[in-house]
Amino acid sequence: MSTQRRPAHTGSPNAPAPLPFSGEPAYFGLMDSAPRETPDDDRNPLHLLSLDALRRRTSMKWRTYPEDVLPLWVAEMDVPLAAPVARAITDAVALGDTGYPTGTAYAGALADFARTRWGWDGLAVERAAIVPDVMLGIVEMLKLITGPGAPVVVNCPVYPPFYQFVTHMDRRVVEAPLGGDLRIDFAALEEAFRHATTGGGRAAYLLCSPHNPTGTVHSAEELTAVAALADRYGIRVVADEIHAPVVAHDTAFVPYLSVPGAENGLALMSASKAWNLAGLKAAVAVAGPAAADDLARLPEEVSHGPSHLGIIAHTAALRDGRDWLDAVRAGIDDNRRLLAELLADRLPQVRYRPAAGTYLAWLDCRPLNLGDDPAAAFLARGRVALSPGTSFGTGGAGHVRLNLATSPGLLTEAVRRMAAAVD
Repeated sequence: MSTQRRPAHTGSPNAPAPLPFSGEPAYFGLMDSAPRETPDDDRNPLHLLSLDALRRRTSMKWRTYPEDVLPLWVAEMDVPLAAPVARAITDAVALGDTGYPTGTAYAGALADFARTRWGWDGLAVERAAIVPDVMLGIVEMLKLITGPGAPVVVNCPVYPPFYQFVTHMDRRVVEAPLGGDLRIDFAALEEAFRHATTGGGRAAYLLCSPHNPTGTVHSAEELTAVAALADRYGIRVVADEIHAPVVAHDTAFVPYLSVPGAENGLALMSASKAWNLAGLKAAVAVAGPAAADDLARLPEEVSHGPSHLGIIAHTAALRDGRDWLDAVRAGIDDNRRLLAELLADRLPQVRYRPAAGTYLAWLDCRPLNLGDDPAAAFLARGRVALSPGTSFGTGGAGHVRLNLATSPGLLTEAVRRMAAAVD
């Protein structure tokens, strides 16, 4: 098991000179006010911001590396804010509505989204609670159903904070590696469940759905099998479904709590990834019918953690930002195809399977012979920042994660630089 944290990359006086950027010009440049409606001739929000505009952002994606580096690593999208979300925020600020969070508007909007988008009417507002964000919500759910030192099963390679948060809260990670097809390997999962429950005690399974970094979208059959296996071993399932709204147009997302046997499960959902709202913290914890009593024990002070403006923004996104989301999903579908074409042309040794979920691409760079951390080579030689696969646990060595939620021009330039780095 790997618990390696993402290395901090800094500039160097000996860094290579910046490579030229051949991206597309912005339609509007840097917007001076709330985002306008996308023009009729281009509904793709990923096309709207220039590299110069993006570099004026002060978030982690754009301030971790020097300006000559193209950042395609952390899960932030290169898009303007959806207009309905921007209006909701500016209206709240104009009113001075910046107090403490309360109410069920967020959970209600999420329930309606789940019903209309996923065909699931089982998200009951009375079995939901607001939490600061998905990872802190996961921590609170694990506290409710496990004790100190308890095992938590994860499917590696997986989102690095799964390791960091679980171990920080005095639980221990048990890995169940994905199969060669990047889907759940049920033999490995059962072995992990058996190991986790040896000697008794409470254990949990932290399910990433859709899976980060591979983008795998679990089927109803797979999730039903997960529920049956968890029931057999007495393991409680906590599902991280933060990427649920971001799936390909020909793919159906299946909420874990919607499948037979998942009644005692818990899930964490948020609009943050799909609408690029990571800086506006808020999420919803949802309990299956048999887990309602567990969620009822959630300390009242946890509900003070979300941002009130975050809840306003997330609620507006779920209710009024669906057309914007569909435009982004179409753009990500295009970028998946574009990346496959670019790699086939410039880096044919790299193995890439376009995934149905998330806006992340998992690239197997082992044939390039760049060692366990090819991201370091792409950064040093090509000035492209990618997430190192080693941070994602067992199975991540020799891989990188690339963020597809950018313009086609920037994506094209990034692959050009990556190819130049190995020439």
